[in-house]
Amino acid sequence: MTGVEERVKRVLRALRDDLWTVRADPLPPSVWLRWLPHGLVCLVAFGTIVANGDFMADRYQLGAQFGLLCAVVQGVAVALALWRPMPAWWLSTVVTVVVAMTARGRLLQDPHSGDPSWPWGPPGLIAQCTVLLLLSLRVPTRVSVETLALSALVTYVVQGVIGGANYASSGLLAVTLFAVVVLLGTALRGRREARHQLVEQAGITAEERARRTVLEERNRIARELHDVVAHHMSVISIQAQVAPHLVENPSDELRENLDGIRKNALEALTELRRVLGVLRSENPEDPYGLGAAGSGATPDAPQPTLDRLDALIDNTRAAGLDVVARVRGESPEYPPGVQLSAYRIVQEALSNALRHAPGSRVRVQVTHDRQGLSLEVTNSRPHGPVRSSPGAGHGLLGMRERAVMLGGHVVAHPTLHGGFTVLAFLPKEGTALPPAEDTGPPADMELFFPEPRPEPPTAEPPTGDETR
Repeated sequence: MTGVEERVKRVLRALRDDLWTVRADPLPPSVWLRWLPHGLVCLVAFGTIVANGDFMADRYQLGAQFGLLCAVVQGVAVALALWRPMPAWWLSTVVTVVVAMTARGRLLQDPHSGDPSWPWGPPGLIAQCTVLLLLSLRVPTRVSVETLALSALVTYVVQGVIGGANYASSGLLAVTLFAVVVLLGTALRGRREARHQLVEQAGITAEERARRTVLEERNRIARELHDVVAHHMSVISIQAQVAPHLVENPSDELRENLDGIRKNALEALTELRRVLGVLRSENPEDPYGLGAAGSGATPDAPQPTLDRLDALIDNTRAAGLDVVARVRGESPEYPPGVQLSAYRIVQEALSNALRHAPGSRVRVQVTHDRQGLSLEVTNSRPHGPVRSSPGAGHGLLGMRERAVMLGGHVVAHPTLHGGFTVLAFLPKEGTALPPAEDTGPPADMELFFPEPRPEPPTAEPPTGDETR
């Protein structure tokens, strides 16, 4: 019996939540004539007051004052259904029951009453149908069916159980009309929701089509850059290498200049191939003022380097985080790709801390050693409300791609105290360390990658909160 009692309690609780509410649910204006539905409903409410007042005073013999009062209350219920359909249904139903029970005594005493419609008079029936239609247009189908069942139950109890005399039965007609009205309102509501979902789906499809078009255009640009620019850079490198052999007794200055041309061409070719390998859009939004790509900076502005980390951290502090920064070791001359990727990794980690850990304490540690650059960004648990993030969840993926592009790796995972940490290592020259020189991680890296050393991110399953 315990299980049956629990199910009954759940059903009763659901009925209470559905039916016993004063929640506002206003009727939206029409698309063509905005306030036409509201005007029609108010007209029905006024007609209900006039017709009901006459019907109750004359046919039900309730008296002019009491009949007019009940008619006004039912008319108010019709108008109230424009904004609060559930309280309006309760008000109309209760007034109908009060009127029917009061008229029952008068009809029993007067066999010459003319057999009026009872328990639903024609004006009251129209008012109740209007309320049910407005209710079923805006509440879930389940609630509409519940109100229909209760209306039928009230009609059965008043007419079939309590009963009366000297009247024309209107109970069956009323329940039939109620069912038709609820079915019509539910169908119109489903049609409106389906149309709304279709519009949303069409918008999503158009957005996906535009995104795909942009991606195809980027791929085309990448192919052209590879076929044209990369080819010419390769030719420059080869010509600079061959040129000293075409001159008899070339001077040392000429050899040095040609060697510099060849070296610069190779570096430019390497950077170009890296860019082509990860050609994709950056996060277009920078809600915290950290200067992310796409935040409105001019396209020809210089790319950020490690020298601008102090400004980035200051902006993060101004956005509301307590950031502590520490630099270990002396910074060597890193290639531009390493500096840019390091800046972007720290930037994304700080942005994630702002989104997912408001009010937390963040530690940023930059370590320079003989093998490369180590980064650690760790935040404590949030001390403020965490707002929903509109991001697509590609932040950690972008960090890993940047690190892999340079032969490094990124590890991200929650901490034991409810925070989050991002650990990254970028090789000094921007290329993967040769196996012969890989004699184990430096002492400073033991803080980030305890033995055994993890595999590159392309082979490891995603760790941490991938929505960051």
